[in-house]
Amino acid sequence: MHVVVCGAGYAGLTLTRTLESTLPDSVDLTLVDESPDHLVQHELHRVIRRPELADEIRVPLPAVCERAAVRVARVEAIDREARVISLSDGELEYDIAALCLGARTAYYGLEGVSEHGLPLKRLAHARRIRRRALEAIRGDDDGRLVVGGAGLSGVQVAGELAALADDEYGSATVTLLEQADAVAPGFSPDFQRAVDRTLADAGVEVRTGTGVVGADADAVSLESGECLESDAFVWTGGIRGPDAFEGERPTVEADLRIDERTFVLGDAARVVDADGKPVPASAQAAVREAEAVAANVERLVEADGTAGSGEDPQLESFSFDSPGWLVSVGDDAVARVGSTVVTGRAAKALKSTVGVGYLSSVGAVGNVTDRVSRRLWPDRSD
Repeated sequence: MHVVVCGAGYAGLTLTRTLESTLPDSVDLTLVDESPDHLVQHELHRVIRRPELADEIRVPLPAVCERAAVRVARVEAIDREARVISLSDGELEYDIAALCLGARTAYYGLEGVSEHGLPLKRLAHARRIRRRALEAIRGDDDGRLVVGGAGLSGVQVAGELAALADDEYGSATVTLLEQADAVAPGFSPDFQRAVDRTLADAGVEVRTGTGVVGADADAVSLESGECLESDAFVWTGGIRGPDAFEGERPTVEADLRIDERTFVLGDAARVVDADGKPVPASAQAAVREAEAVAANVERLVEADGTAGSGEDPQLESFSFDSPGWLVSVGDDAVARVGSTVVTGRAAKALKSTVGVGYLSSVGAVGNVTDRVSRRLWPDRSD
């Protein structure tokens, strides 16, 4: 039997690591990703300000996969009827597949936004944003940095840009645009207010109720007809499905299956949990989904190994109840834990603990050591 996991983001790597310890030795396990490294996406924004952190948030897959075969290739298509995955370097047959291909930046056909809006999905994107921001901050005139989309990613990018300007003793305006009436849309009002205050304290100009309709090399066009001048424009305004899904994010229910032998999880899917609630696309949801899928893959494998069994086993239903949310704003942070919103030092401590805990969970011991050392000795260069 062959189990294939496509995608080595939060969902894919967590699932693979779990299956390595739960599947029988007779089952072949393959992890496919277009990169040889796992990227700790929720820390990517920090590379805009501190490029030396790139090595801390990049985890080589062969170093953390103890049993799975790692295949570096791009997933191009999935034939679920034939159970064949088309890759950039060939094909791969499977008995059970988990598609954890993540999401791509959505531009919604807004004129010029895909050409001039800088996304943040890869290390190269963070470096490009940093380069453009520094050019603006260090220029003769006041820099104008614009971020489109005030979800958690946009909030974190705006915070880093404001902190970068402070680090450089430069003069720059950082403007965060959001079409909805509040930052962090979809979160509780008290969390939104805390995020808004923290952004203001960081020097970020927040403009809610402000939709983007286009962009060019020098300005962002708004629904109001205003043209907002910009030296660098970062776009975090939405997500779409992976190219292998033709940009769609299929809806899956609580067993996280799209058919009897194929699971879809993480940001690539629109997940509806056992309570009928939509699950937000987030790192913590992806990890929790992976844990549920691991249990269900194990049950399918056990059923296949039972003589005379042709029945579909009872699978675990996924329910999502978040213990809280965290967002960083430069050197500050906002956290919601249960019904309590926390800011300042306590929120920053929570953010650091979550990062170290995740790296430990995927076996990235060296990355954990680097991160703890940096927290203890922030000025040490070796």
